[in-house]
Amino acid sequence: MHTSKPNQSPYLSRRSVLAATAGLAGLALTSRLRAAPIRGKIRLAGWSKPISEITNILAEPDKGFFKAQGVDLTYLPGTGGGDAIRNMLSGQADMAFTDPGSFFMALDKGEKLVAIYDIYPQNVFNVVSLKSKGIREPADLKGKKIGVYSLSSGTRQNLLVMLHQAGLKESDVSIVVTGLLNFAPLIQGQIDATAATDTGLAVGLRKGMGGVNVMQVRDYLNISSDMFVVRQDTLKETKDLLRAFLRGYRDSAAWMIASPEEAATLAGKYAIDGTQRDINLEVIRLRNASAQPAQTGNPLGSFDLAALQKGADAYRALGMMQKQIKVSDVVDTTLIPKA
Repeated sequence: MHTSKPNQSPYLSRRSVLAATAGLAGLALTSRLRAAPIRGKIRLAGWSKPISEITNILAEPDKGFFKAQGVDLTYLPGTGGGDAIRNMLSGQADMAFTDPGSFFMALDKGEKLVAIYDIYPQNVFNVVSLKSKGIREPADLKGKKIGVYSLSSGTRQNLLVMLHQAGLKESDVSIVVTGLLNFAPLIQGQIDATAATDTGLAVGLRKGMGGVNVMQVRDYLNISSDMFVVRQDTLKETKDLLRAFLRGYRDSAAWMIASPEEAATLAGKYAIDGTQRDINLEVIRLRNASAQPAQTGNPLGSFDLAALQKGADAYRALGMMQKQIKVSDVVDTTLIPKA
């Protein structure tokens, strides 16, 4: 059983790592960034609406991290990692901000894709229920109504991982699409449990959800939560532009790690859920912790290929895809900024 502790901050155990990263970031970002000559445009298809946990992207008009690298950035909102990939494949975007499960399933369908940067190497997904429901382990989910952000989201993919641990299939539960703010239906008793993320849980607890049981997906499968994915032809044709984008993103992530207070304030300006600064700050700190590489000392964006391979094998065992995926063939680490 995994019981949440509202007063315990998951990111505190990483404080020393964050502080070290923040120190380096502070040195690099003390002066205002200047725009470089435009190299080109990047349309980024996101899995979400403009929410506080991606403040480092949303703050571009104020901070100019991408502009400093010559990148004209546009963010396209979405409703899940699968949606982000569809928007990219349809030609509406050049890159997808997506989860490994959606990436693997697109590869399984024959799409020619490659992951180029690990945004959140830590698994941030969970399944949450009110204590009154008595759901303490995956087997207790049988026959229950469970909320997900959308059917194309990482919440659904990770819920399936959790069900698999108990020998259950998707048909053994009732999945309900609740949208991003899926703790209200839980509190109101419309669903028995909800598949969510660490930031969603933090917001739910702040809004009076009360006593809950939390099952962390990372206890069963600890792989990346989100990655940047592009089409193979995009990688081949625009390598320099993508490299510039990743430098801009790395700088934006380093800024948010170094300056969470400033980021929390800017979230109030740009994020649709940024109305409470204290909640913004908690969400941003959680996301900063999940951005840390799996192996200490590696640069932001580094992949743990062994863990990702385990993930691909697990998704195949789940029956969510048919093909055997060799992760090293569909990940390109050469564009990740080293310094």
